[in-house]
Amino acid sequence: MAQRSSAHAALGRTIKRLRVQRGLSQEELAHRSGMDRTWVGGIERGEKNPSFEKLVHLASALDVRVSDLVSEADDR
Repeated sequence: MAQRSSAHAALGRTIKRLRVQRGLSQEELAHRSGMDRTWVGGIERGEKNPSFEKLVHLASALDVRVSDLVSEADDR
């Protein structure tokens, strides 16, 4: 599956960077955020368009604010 847009790709890179910094696998991040691992992988690759609710869960699992995820992705 192809990336949805450069914005989706930037958000995915931000989430992946934070996940790796925290020493989490995709599976662990998925578990902590109540998602399937394949969804987390799709988001990180920029293939999936996460809902606001999913962003809230990911941000919580990564111990950041949703605005931090979006702001950093926007800066890229």
